[in-house]
Amino acid sequence: MAHEPTRFQGYIDSSEMQQKLYKRSLLIVVISQIFGGAGLAAGVTVGALLAQEIMGTDSFAGIPAALFTLGSAGAALLVGGLSQRYGRRLGIAAGFLAGGLGAIGVLLAAYLHSLVLLLPSLLIYGAGTATNLQARYAGTDLASPAQRAKAVSFAMVSTTFGAVAGPILVDVMGRYAASIGFPALAGPFMLAAIAFILAGLVIFIFLRPDPFIVAKAISRAKSDESPSGVRAAATKSQQTNNKGLAIGAAVMILTQIVMVAIMTMTPIHMKHHGHSLGDVGLVISIHIGAMYFPSLITGMLVDKIGRTAMSIASGGVLLAAGMVAAFAPADSMLLLTIALALLGLGWNIGLISGTAMIVDATDTATRAKTQGTIDVLIALAGASGGALSGVVVAHSSFATLSLAGGGLALLLIPVVIWSRKKQKGEASDTISMN
Repeated sequence: MAHEPTRFQGYIDSSEMQQKLYKRSLLIVVISQIFGGAGLAAGVTVGALLAQEIMGTDSFAGIPAALFTLGSAGAALLVGGLSQRYGRRLGIAAGFLAGGLGAIGVLLAAYLHSLVLLLPSLLIYGAGTATNLQARYAGTDLASPAQRAKAVSFAMVSTTFGAVAGPILVDVMGRYAASIGFPALAGPFMLAAIAFILAGLVIFIFLRPDPFIVAKAISRAKSDESPSGVRAAATKSQQTNNKGLAIGAAVMILTQIVMVAIMTMTPIHMKHHGHSLGDVGLVISIHIGAMYFPSLITGMLVDKIGRTAMSIASGGVLLAAGMVAAFAPADSMLLLTIALALLGLGWNIGLISGTAMIVDATDTATRAKTQGTIDVLIALAGASGGALSGVVVAHSSFATLSLAGGGLALLLIPVVIWSRKKQKGEASDTISMN
């Protein structure tokens, strides 16, 4: 890699060129996320219903969410590793293309009514979900600290367009699928296959030069120019930043568990109480819109108000979502829609604030690999929430699940406050020693 400083010398020497590449890379990520959002919406909207149809029982309706989040865990690790070694372009493109192949497998499983094919296909489909999240980091590689949350928010808000369109098209894609001999519930996965493959091609063709590789070259050049004392101080600072990694990961893991658990069982809850597939699609569409559309405002608030305050806000919003979902009459579209919108908003705030903490606490030497590892934990948390949600509802009720999720979200508040106090205490100790 010794040739990289020369190859990217223009970017190393010019902050103006760095900013131009940052903006161009963010635009490419935005375009790919529009397609990627449409791909991830299929599993969220009809995955549980498809599994229910094939398995013939509600008890395992959370299995699809568990499988594609479990698949996303493995994919996050692979995409992170590939990105660290070869750059974002190859890592993200490979993840999206794998997700497209998984969606094709789900289509075949639905056509053949094959549980044996459905389960591994959902695992592979999860690669697209993981990649959609991993792509948010690509926009931050060349961003300044004051731009990081905003960069994440641009990537996420662009996901809204595809993610909201996907559930709305459930009926249309279902009718098309039925017209060519597939089950209606397979229709959204047709859209997912096309969307993930297009997202991968956009990244592979246009994300050049790779922003992460350029960022690594810039970081190495700065490190070579720094005195040894400065490098030692940076190493000590990175050790302190491990606490930032821990709290950022905790915020995202807790929000993921709560969001996936309640979201997974909402379509089943609605179907049992007479709501149509179109109603389910509308509620989930609004939920996904709330997950991504507020991102621009959230990003600005995270950069201006701070990561800690917004993480606490996430816990409060998720608690409100759980309370509304628990006490809403089952036939009330309005209250279920409000509950799912709050659920998406709480997740959005938690993800952006947690992501900003992770980016703040890493450097280019290990950033992509670390981000992939943390996204594995997030995906595993989502898989646990999805798998357990069906069991909880089958043996208790949707209201119990919602209340439990809201209570779990409250853990965010003491965890973040405790971490902040601990960091302040350590900072004071450092000052007194100096």
